[in-house]
Amino acid sequence: MDDAVVARLRAAGCVFAEEEAALLIDAAAGDAGGLEALVARRVAGEPLETVVGWAAFAGLRIPVAPGVFVPRRRTELVARLAIAAAPRGGTVVDLCCGAGAIAAAVAHARPDLTAIAADVDPAAVALASRTLAPLGASCLVSDVDAALRHLDGTVDVVTTCPPYVPTGQIALMPREARDHEPTRALDGGPDGASLQREVLRASSRLLRPGGVAIVETSEALVDLTASAAVDEGLEAAVERDEELGAVVVVARRQALTSSDSSRA
Repeated sequence: MDDAVVARLRAAGCVFAEEEAALLIDAAAGDAGGLEALVARRVAGEPLETVVGWAAFAGLRIPVAPGVFVPRRRTELVARLAIAAAPRGGTVVDLCCGAGAIAAAVAHARPDLTAIAADVDPAAVALASRTLAPLGASCLVSDVDAALRHLDGTVDVVTTCPPYVPTGQIALMPREARDHEPTRALDGGPDGASLQREVLRASSRLLRPGGVAIVETSEALVDLTASAAVDEGLEAAVERDEELGAVVVVARRQALTSSDSSRA
């Protein structure tokens, strides 16, 4: 361990300075000049994940890049619930996919599934596509579900971690987020739930009867998220993981009844 690197990281406010130093040293692969450049970027406030080029997520290393939202560990709850909920051979669509972490975790754990990710940002889609292709999953540019309407009524699970920070609170976020991640990937509108409403509206179109949308939210917004699901005719339940500090709304499209089936 390089004590000087640890000291610089600690002085910059890095709480886990020893662990970060080890990751930076490993990323530099013995190049002293390269290590200095990496440390300088981290000390300047750039997220550790974009400095080393990957984020840990559900046991995988998800490639990340400057300008693309960095996957958070709390989002593993969304992936875990999707893996459990999807029927064998089913279809999972991940909206607002960013680097593609959720779809990658789903495709890795459940190769029987068709996993499709989508994001409005072409840079995020290009990055996610490279990650997902070896896993047999795909990614495309789409404004929410605009490019996915051919799947209406056929999707088993929609997953999403849409931006959900209220616009007025972005300035209060840690600098590595507010200064180094795209505002579009953080800003959830005046009350934080604007994009959640959009993805739930899209989910009501995409989901088959009995299908579920799994939407990451926060404790501050969970009631708004659940209300948005109900407004779209979906049944809403809340799931939490205290260890991850994660909260999601699971929104289910009502299954067909026997009388519905007979009329069809």
